[in-house]
Amino acid sequence: MTVKADIDFQKDLFDAANKMRGSIAPSDYKHHVLPLIFLRYLSNKFEQRQLEIETMTKDPSSDWYAPDQEMYEIISEDRDLYRAENVYFVPEESRWSYIVKNAKQANIKEILDIAMKRLEEENPELEGMLPRIYQSSNLPAENVSGLIEIFSRDVFSAKDERSVDILGRTYEYFISSFASSEGNRGGEFFTPSSIVQLLVAMLEPISGKVFDPACGSGGMFIQSEDYTPRKRELSFYGQENVTTTVRLGKMNVLLHGINADIRLGDSLLNDQFPDLEADYVIANPPFNQKDWGAERISKEDPRLIGPVTNSNANYMWMQHFLYHLSNKGTAGFVMANGAMTTNLREEKEVRERLVDEGYVDCVVQLPEKLFFTTGIPCCLFFLSKNRDGKEGFRERKNEILFIDARKMGTLVSRKQKALSKEEVDKIAAVYHNFKNEGTSEEYEDVAGFCKVSTIDEVKKNDCKLTPGIYVGTEESEEDDVPYEEKMTQLTQRLIEQFEESNRLQEKIRKDLEELV
Repeated sequence: MTVKADIDFQKDLFDAANKMRGSIAPSDYKHHVLPLIFLRYLSNKFEQRQLEIETMTKDPSSDWYAPDQEMYEIISEDRDLYRAENVYFVPEESRWSYIVKNAKQANIKEILDIAMKRLEEENPELEGMLPRIYQSSNLPAENVSGLIEIFSRDVFSAKDERSVDILGRTYEYFISSFASSEGNRGGEFFTPSSIVQLLVAMLEPISGKVFDPACGSGGMFIQSEDYTPRKRELSFYGQENVTTTVRLGKMNVLLHGINADIRLGDSLLNDQFPDLEADYVIANPPFNQKDWGAERISKEDPRLIGPVTNSNANYMWMQHFLYHLSNKGTAGFVMANGAMTTNLREEKEVRERLVDEGYVDCVVQLPEKLFFTTGIPCCLFFLSKNRDGKEGFRERKNEILFIDARKMGTLVSRKQKALSKEEVDKIAAVYHNFKNEGTSEEYEDVAGFCKVSTIDEVKKNDCKLTPGIYVGTEESEEDDVPYEEKMTQLTQRLIEQFEESNRLQEKIRKDLEELV
């Protein structure tokens, strides 16, 4: 399936599912739809493993050979044979074949709740992940049946090995589409893919611990796992403050074959990983949180390098990220543009400390409209504890890279832009050339786009971190046409346009007179 065909298929699928929504709000409806995709995924994995076991039981040379049907049934229900291959055991009432067989029953909503309950009972590690909301919801039984029919299409058949991958991509597409339809609320659980791709491309997570303390639906983890060529060498840790979003994230990472430790809780006030030292922190925290509970932060909190304020949590998030870095770690995260220049005393003091102590590695100012959930302009910050010339990186503790990418991005809808792969690669390459030793391409300042500034230069600008202050303006291309000749050409063109305008006005006037 080509990329375009894949997108068209997923869009058709989402449109079909959305027709079943009825009067339920998108923010609630996703909790009815996404668990069905997850249930289908677990059932497919189970069925595929069941077929492998069946093959073993028919082989007389196999340790699992079953001479009769009774023995086969015993072996095929052996939980250990599934767990040995990291496959969840799906009980009869939770299998997709059973759901499909009962899809037209009047009590299908109750059947789904029981399916979710039995699946959690059989697999304690799934506890709390699967909602039991169907029977109590306003979604009509026939609409639930319609959803089951949609996810029973041949393309999702367990007999097709690609179905597991297709279900993972479908889940991600649905999350993106629900976020778009929810507007501002969608940003609570979803970060636009081009921003995630840029963060990951710049951080280059190859091996080690990846931490996202505002992990939403887990998109940062999936992109990081896709990036590294050495699978299974990354471990993932996440925290999220909304119960339903934790469920979405846990389902999403499992759908992509990723083991992630995702915990529920307020990262700033109830850190679930107090001792974690991550090699990569990657996050899109809530923008400009007010009244977030600063009064509950002790002055002795080990995360603090400066004061906190209840009027905005941005710089508490930054201190949280910095604290959780290992001594060779780097954090890349999204921030509202105001964080680059805020003059609020507490925030400015922390910003000055970050600059003065050499933690600020890079700041990227992004184009507007990348988020469909907010009109707030945003940027990327990169803080690093690995700027002293170790681990294959250049010594750059007295430097900060500024990138102004505001002119990048193309409209993908009336309200939203996205960065192209070429633009992501271009920005990431500039950062890599700046920090890495022995890169194939030497870093160079580009007027209007990127500039390496010294800490002293930044201090002279009141520690403001807006790239536009430092990168200057883009050099314009000079041509050889003299000014007088250019003005003559422009004047002649303007006269011709005026004459054409007069001609059209006269024609319209005559046409109107004939009508009268």
